[in-house]
Amino acid sequence: MSRPHNPARYGQDEYRFHQTGWSDDTGAAAQLSQHLSWLEAGVVGAFQGVAELFPVSSLGHSVLIPAWVGGSWARDLDVSRPESPYLAFIVGLHVATAIALIVYFWRDWVRIVTGLVTSIVRREVRTSDQRLAWLLVLGTIPVGLVGLVGEHWFRTTLAKPMPTAVFLAVNGLILLASEQYRRRDPNVDSEYVDERVSGPQSDERLASMGVKPAVLIGSTQILALAPGISRSGIATVAGLLRGLSREDAARFSFLLATPVILAAGALKLGDLAGPLGNGIRGQVLFGSVLSGIGAYLSVRFLTRYLANRSLRPFGIYCLAAGIASLVWFSVR
Repeated sequence: MSRPHNPARYGQDEYRFHQTGWSDDTGAAAQLSQHLSWLEAGVVGAFQGVAELFPVSSLGHSVLIPAWVGGSWARDLDVSRPESPYLAFIVGLHVATAIALIVYFWRDWVRIVTGLVTSIVRREVRTSDQRLAWLLVLGTIPVGLVGLVGEHWFRTTLAKPMPTAVFLAVNGLILLASEQYRRRDPNVDSEYVDERVSGPQSDERLASMGVKPAVLIGSTQILALAPGISRSGIATVAGLLRGLSREDAARFSFLLATPVILAAGALKLGDLAGPLGNGIRGQVLFGSVLSGIGAYLSVRFLTRYLANRSLRPFGIYCLAAGIASLVWFSVR
């Protein structure tokens, strides 16, 4: 390819490309490293940690926040690009969120992993821990398979401001509709005592759930591949519609989300070691720390809040934010 001799005829990035011959991945990473500031990393990281567990869609906010701010944020923090360095950044945040969930639910995961191992070794499914472990495995398989095959299409096609705003508004309507459906059920609320007390009791109830409901609840996470639809929100709603209490529905959604988030992050973690991670690893670490802290505080709050409180405030927020985003992106 011949080199352009007059940079005025080209954008500066295009001119630098022809002069240096960088690859698409390296060029994208180099451009992002110039613009991914510590402020951007901190804001997106904090929002990711909170929004991943609150039923308001973390990926949706990762798309909408840069679009609302505009300027270099909208140009550089674009997760829909086929080989986006911003995606490598988001991957780091996901891993931090999953670690926070494992830390908070460590007692559960010790029991669950022990139950899975003993079930395989002894070829039995007798205890509640063994049963819950297999329910989580079976509930995770559908979204795992669809994610492996379709994640790229979902991200590059739908992770744009207008579709994301629509999905966020739809997410709000789903949360509001679920509250309307279960509002008169006397068994929907429960009293959360303490993680050491309420946790094992909730796990016992979840272990008594059938395989079909568990798989159906887990499968709803496929919808959350569309940015704007909350993974925890849609799984919690599915649990409520299947007759679970608020506490059990939220808890099952958090347990289901942990391996999904961790696997999604682990599969893309290699991107951080390659060209897509060049120049942004410090920002990734900073954002990930904030994301992990935000996720831990969020799940600590939500396990108590959702035991006997409504999803309605989150539904109203998502509906309002989605509509406001649609209006703003349409008129500006």
